[in-house]
Amino acid sequence: MGIEKQPREARFARISPGVMMAISVLAASCGAIFVRYAQQEAPSLVIAAWRLGIGTLIMAPFALINHRNALRTMTRQQWRFVVLSGIFLAGHFACWITSLKYTTVASSVVLVSMSPLLVALISTFLLKEPLSKSAWAGLGIAVAGSVLVAFGDQLAPGSNNTSVNLPTSQNDSRMWGNILALGGAVFMAGYLTIGRKLRASLPLPPYAFTVFGSAALVLLAAALLGHEKMTGYPPVTYLWFLLLGLIPQTLGHAGFNWALKYLPASIVSIALLGEPIGSSIFAMILLGELPVPYEIAGGVLILTGIYLAASQGRNKSSVAA
Repeated sequence: MGIEKQPREARFARISPGVMMAISVLAASCGAIFVRYAQQEAPSLVIAAWRLGIGTLIMAPFALINHRNALRTMTRQQWRFVVLSGIFLAGHFACWITSLKYTTVASSVVLVSMSPLLVALISTFLLKEPLSKSAWAGLGIAVAGSVLVAFGDQLAPGSNNTSVNLPTSQNDSRMWGNILALGGAVFMAGYLTIGRKLRASLPLPPYAFTVFGSAALVLLAAALLGHEKMTGYPPVTYLWFLLLGLIPQTLGHAGFNWALKYLPASIVSIALLGEPIGSSIFAMILLGELPVPYEIAGGVLILTGIYLAASQGRNKSSVAA
């Protein structure tokens, strides 16, 4: 009887955060592939707006029916954090999805995954949580890897994989895509940091509903200001929009948000390392994108560095537990 009266999220808390993170990583790994398919007809900002809009609609009944009281009692400070988090999330998707129009999936997803390093730096300089020597070493290793991935075409002329059919067919603009992916990492770091604070006081459905909704409105406004059309695409394009909202957005990102209730942002960030690996594998199988040597080498450096930098938070959390 007592179990029936528990909040719905409390019952879901029985799920191991590790299991949920594994499911979420696999779901998020599909995102880059769905984006590439959608980009055959739709602009990047439109894709991002549809993705967040569908994610918001999916979370709406859970938030409005089961968590009405939580929504009614949200403080002004919580709403300010929601809006700020939504702006960061919108910036992340605007940069990252656009980057996939100019660079390879492997480069994009590896570079955007550098957000844990920025989370660590935010903790160091704003929250006064000093990094260990190994974390600083990891930061240096990852930065070296990001330089190799982002500027590999210039550092190693002739290694550019011109066989990759990018949506723009402008392989020489790949560096711009890499820079956009790094910008996506900056926005994601802010989103993760704010999300950790919000999730400490908000259940998942109202949190995801309000943050996704804020991000969707920001992206919709940006698309309309850019004179992009939101409708009039082939049916298959709407299928990619729907899959983006259902799988990587709801199952993937909502799963990450669920985990933030029980795990520090640094640990969630470490789990995110599986996404670039999964996305790269999917890209090889479905898009025929084989990473070139400098992408592989730089990716290994980045993932190694991220693990070293973010694992400091994991060790702290285990001690605190």
